[in-house]
Amino acid sequence: MKRTKIFLLGLLVIVVPLLVAQVMMSGKEPVMVPKKKVSKARKINPHLTSLIQDFEKEFLALMESSHTPGASIAIVKDSTVLYIKGLGVKRVGTTDSIDIHTVYRLGSVSKPFASFLTGILVQDHKLSWDDPVTCYVPEFALKSPVQTQCLSLSHVLSHTTGLPYHTYTNMVEEGEALTSLLARLKDVNLSSEVGKQYSYQNVAYSVIAEVIRSACGKTYEALMEEKVFSPLGMKSASMDYATLMANPNIAIPHVIRKGKYSPARITDTYYNVSPAGGVNASIDDMAKWMTALLGTRQDVITTETLNHLYAPFIEAPSKNRRYRQLDPIQKSYYGMGWRVLHYATDTILYHGGYVNGFRSEVAVDPKEDIAICILANAPGGLADNGIPLFFNMYRARRDSLHDWDIHERRLNNPLALP
Repeated sequence: MKRTKIFLLGLLVIVVPLLVAQVMMSGKEPVMVPKKKVSKARKINPHLTSLIQDFEKEFLALMESSHTPGASIAIVKDSTVLYIKGLGVKRVGTTDSIDIHTVYRLGSVSKPFASFLTGILVQDHKLSWDDPVTCYVPEFALKSPVQTQCLSLSHVLSHTTGLPYHTYTNMVEEGEALTSLLARLKDVNLSSEVGKQYSYQNVAYSVIAEVIRSACGKTYEALMEEKVFSPLGMKSASMDYATLMANPNIAIPHVIRKGKYSPARITDTYYNVSPAGGVNASIDDMAKWMTALLGTRQDVITTETLNHLYAPFIEAPSKNRRYRQLDPIQKSYYGMGWRVLHYATDTILYHGGYVNGFRSEVAVDPKEDIAICILANAPGGLADNGIPLFFNMYRARRDSLHDWDIHERRLNNPLALP
C-alpha cells in the first residue's frame, strides 16, 4: 500500500508540470476553465473578505467622485457569491434606493449572452460553430457571393464579418427592423475578407437571432428564456421593452446636461438587435450567470463550451484603456462574444456595454476562478474604472490569498499538492 502511494505521488510530480507546460505552450487556445464539481460550503478566505471590504470603500469613493446616482455590483468566486449589493438611488434627487433586484439595460453585455446561448445550442447539436450562415438564412447576403458563402457562425460572433466598423448602427437607433437591416448588408462594400479582420458590429452580429430561429423553430428571445434565464434562475432578466417597463423596480438612466447628471427617458432602441444590445437584468441575475461563466453549472453549459467561447479568435484592440493599467497587455483578442486580454501571468475576459444612459461591465479571470460585474445608471468613471480597480487590489494580495488557500487544502488533505 505504501509503495502504491509513493508511486502515485511520484507520477503526479512528473505529470502535473508537463500538463502545465502544455497549456502554457498551446498558443491562442489554452484550457482556461478547469473541469470542476461544485464544492461543499467551506470557509471564506479571510484575506478575500478583507479585500472586498477595502474594495467597497474604494468603490464608494469612486462612485461619489464620479457623481454616479446608482450602481449594483456582484463578485463571484467559483459557485459562491462573495459580494452583492445595490448602491445609491434609481433616480437622482430621490431616496428610492437600488437593491439587488433593480433592473438595468445591459447594452453590449448582451453580446456574451448571445454567444453563451449559441454555445448551448452547439452542445445540443442544433448548431455548429463552422456552419455557414446561409445554411440557416439562405436569403442572407454580403456584397461578395464568395464571402457570403465563407461567413460562419464563428465569424458573426467574433466580429470578423468583413464589414466596415459599426455598419448601419445609425439605423438601429432609428428603430428599423432586423430583417430589413440585414437585407441592406448586401449593398455594403466589404473592408476585408471574412475572418481576416476584427470590426465591431451590431446589425451583422444579430443575424445569429435569425440563425437560431431557423435552426430551432423558436424565437431567439424564447430560447434565451428557456436555455439561459430560466435554468439559471435569472428571474428579473428579459429581452424586450414592454417587460422592462412593466417592472416596478428599474433603474432610471442618466445623461449629463449642463455639467451634471439628469434623468433620461428609457427608450426602446436596440431591442430590434436583441443579440447585440437587448438584455435587461438585475445584479442578482448577473451573479447567477457569472457562476455559470466560471464552470459551476455544467447542467447548463459545459467546460468545453466555455473554453471555446473564451479562446482568442482574432486580434483586437482593448476597448477599455483602464485594463492596460493592471499590467502591460501582452496580446488583446476577441473570442466568441468576449474580449480576451492576455497578461504575463493570466488572462482576463471582459465586455462592456452602453445604451440609453446605462453602463455595464463584466469580467472573468478563469485562472483565479473569480468574476465581477458592475451595473450603473449613468456613464462615466465608475464602470470604466471599477473592475480594473478590483483586479489591481486583488493582484496586490494574490500571494496572501494563495498561501491561505494552500494552507487550508493541506489541513483538509495532507496529501494534497499545493
